[in-house]
Amino acid sequence: MTSKVPLAEALSDGERTRAPRRWIGLIPLALLCLLALAASMLVGSRAIPPADVLQFTLHPDPDDAVSQAVRFSRIPRTVLILVAGAALGVAGALMQAVTRNPMTDPGILGVNAGASLAVVAGLAFFAVTDISHYMWWSFAGAMLTSVLVFVIGNTGAARGNPVRMTLSGVALGAVLSGFSSAVLLSNSEVLERMRGWSAGTTASQPLDATLAIAPFVVLGLVIALLSSRALDVLSLGEASAIAMGAHPNRVRVVTLIAIALLAGGATAAAGPIGFLGLLAPHVSRMIVGPHQGWIMAYSVLIAPAVLGFADVLGRVITPGEVPVGVVTAFIGAPVLIWMVRRFRVSEV
Repeated sequence: MTSKVPLAEALSDGERTRAPRRWIGLIPLALLCLLALAASMLVGSRAIPPADVLQFTLHPDPDDAVSQAVRFSRIPRTVLILVAGAALGVAGALMQAVTRNPMTDPGILGVNAGASLAVVAGLAFFAVTDISHYMWWSFAGAMLTSVLVFVIGNTGAARGNPVRMTLSGVALGAVLSGFSSAVLLSNSEVLERMRGWSAGTTASQPLDATLAIAPFVVLGLVIALLSSRALDVLSLGEASAIAMGAHPNRVRVVTLIAIALLAGGATAAAGPIGFLGLLAPHVSRMIVGPHQGWIMAYSVLIAPAVLGFADVLGRVITPGEVPVGVVTAFIGAPVLIWMVRRFRVSEV
């Protein structure tokens, strides 16, 4: 009879000895993240001096145009960058862990497609026009899609197979995207309203809307961190995980809930932003190795930093503004190709 090993004993002594170095590694990443957030506050269609940003953040002046720009544009965008970036980074790490596939991101399980279809349905059939209202449709669509992927991927003889779950997400995402395209192409008014959001953007999002999804993102982050040890054990394989006392299906259910909270919340607020959930966990894994807790901790800092710099670049690269979702695609794809060619793709 196979004896079960407590999950706490799954970590090796080597992992514990490397922990202090990993804590130290968080310091430069935290500084980089703060630099990206500071750039988001200072740079835009017009540069605002740091002294003015600080003054108008603490003491807003309703009669000053710069103060209004800081209050209603720079602060909401910066907060959204932090919340959405952290959510997408950890959601990508969770997705790669639960599917044991290092080439997945929040779009691979159809979460983005489900959120987009829900928003399209709300705009087209239920006269939902305010962003503070249709973001909840996006959140519900992401949650429902995650449940469907789990149900489809865990029925039949091959239940629990991570490849099957991934393929289920890809197939479901393709179907949902097809429905969204059909509705948009037949309704020009909805297409116009969806234009900016569907590209992924941090612009025109009120601070209240971001703060409304923040509790769900925080809950998702807590669930993710509490699940990290079980995900480490699950990465050893189904049989080994069961022998160590883990419950693979239970772990997958909890992880999918966290993915829906994180990716669904971020997509609801900023639209579908690609490559961030793929790039941040990859960079984290190159630094800390296959340890899910540390991958998530590093992703929480790397993803907002990348999103912040990409958003600033989108503001200054042209006289108008390029949506951040487009910029992350332009940056993320070449960087990821270079990483795959330069380094061995890390194991999950």
